[in-house]
Amino acid sequence: MSGKHHEYSVTVTWTGNRGTGTSGYREYSRDHVISANGKPDIPGSSDPAFRGDSERWNPEDLLVGALSACHKLWYLHFCAVSGVVVTAYEDHAEGTMVMDEEGSGRFTDVVLKPRVTITEKSDPSIAEELHGDAHEKCFIANSVNFPVRCEPVIIKG
Repeated sequence: MSGKHHEYSVTVTWTGNRGTGTSGYREYSRDHVISANGKPDIPGSSDPAFRGDSERWNPEDLLVGALSACHKLWYLHFCAVSGVVVTAYEDHAEGTMVMDEEGSGRFTDVVLKPRVTITEKSDPSIAEELHGDAHEKCFIANSVNFPVRCEPVIIKG
């Protein structure tokens, strides 16, 4: 693939050693910290279903969040260059992961549910159409092997 090349570097540091390491399945915490130079740390763990801390971000949350955020960024760009003025945007994205009998799992889909408020002078049909453009360009959606659907609600206000 030719074109611009971008690289991203993060560090994941396990912080869950309770003194005996991984001496047993119940003996360690799944907690970790995701960090990158110059950015705030993200407290991570596993999903509570897998002995994780419900107050920390898990990889599944982060994947759904990355899909939602990437879509939003492209969408706002397309609105800005198309004359659609967005005054509010909130997405309640949902992802579904299915586990198999061996304990492996995979996402089967993610549904983005953005509620977008546009100005009275903005065209709601264009505002809705631009979600398709955003989906086509989203770096993260283009990188996953499951469907990412978008069910937007456009509000004039």
